Amino acid sequence: MRIQSEFVDLKTPTGTMRTYVHRPKSESKFPAILFYSEIFQQTGPIERAAKIMASHGFIVLVPEVFHELNEIGTVLNYDDAGRDKGNADKSEKDVQAYDTDNQAMVDWVKTQKWSNGNIGAMGFCIGGHLAFRAALNPSVKATACFYATDLHTNTIPNKPGQHSMERLEDIKGELLMIWGKQDNHVPTEDRKKIYNQLLDTSIKFSWHEFNAQHAFMRDGEDRYDAEIASLCYQLSFSLFNRTIRG
Repeated sequence: MRIQSEFVDLKTPTGTMRTYVHRPKSESKFPAILFYSEIFQQTGPIERAAKIMASHGFIVLVPEVFHELNEIGTVLNYDDAGRDKGNADKSEKDVQAYDTDNQAMVDWVKTQKWSNGNIGAMGFCIGGHLAFRAALNPSVKATACFYATDLHTNTIPNKPGQHSMERLEDIKGELLMIWGKQDNHVPTEDRKKIYNQLLDTSIKFSWHEFNAQHAFMRDGEDRYDAEIASLCYQLSFSLFNRTIRG
């Protein structure tokens, strides 16, 4: 499916949030996916991943997740300086600001003539956590989380009762949880902790672990695994086609 790309500057309580929109080049109505990047914002690999999803018939919104802390259009490099800046931004941003960011995108997409009104979420690394965070929003019907960091810790600043895993009762949609077994950011014991917490709820979820390292979806580097990435895209298509295609 041919796609087109543009951007929209959305107003949020914490400032203007540039959001990149990749969608089918068609007048038909499609479901939307809120697509959350790594700490580096919309890099080349993130943009290509978003476009893959869009080309399968989804409206894909990629927000600048740290818009309060950077100039509009900021993309951090995949190097030590970029990593340090992204991690500093992650620590500085108030976790509840992600909720208002999510709501701004939900409100906007529902007004668009090419939206069918159904919304999902997806993300990689910290974006996997932010997709999980988006699942707290009742408008989000399905969520694909790829090697989500910081779900097992309190690394993201929060007030008591505001950490994502402390609000599991707010998740009403279906979750797809994808992990790498060799991921040093979320080791085995920490994955077990997350899994067991989800088991203690009524949330509908599936859980997949692959022999892969952290960031195995990021094309262009040595941790990338194209075969596993292809399988994971198919899992995501299956989830979203069942839940938000409409």
